[in-house]
Amino acid sequence: MKVRGIRGAITVSANEEQSILDATLEVLRAIVEENQVDPEEICSLFITVTQDLDATFPARAIRQMPGWELVPLMCSVEIPVKGGLEKCIRLMVLVNTEAAQAEIRHVYLGDARKLRPDLSASR
Repeated sequence: MKVRGIRGAITVSANEEQSILDATLEVLRAIVEENQVDPEEICSLFITVTQDLDATFPARAIRQMPGWELVPLMCSVEIPVKGGLEKCIRLMVLVNTEAAQAEIRHVYLGDARKLRPDLSASR
């Protein structure tokens, strides 16, 4: 088995608690579905948000999902680059898998598709 990183990102329209929680679950569920990931296979999950999102910790949504209670989660603030995408939540899921790097399906939703159009075209 190898450890692979699966990237995901999504944007929200407002800095509101429920919007952040819902968007976090939406992108994580898409990553899980696209890559058939089981929480037992996950080493850790790193979450960043842009500085304009401070209404809640995105990890709160994940911690409430059945089977995800023991997955190590970490939240941080994204580097504030001038002209960067606003109101964005990014995930890096580190997973134990037999999948080759080319088989990993990264997920970019909403305006976050702009971050990696090369990986977003099929969604």
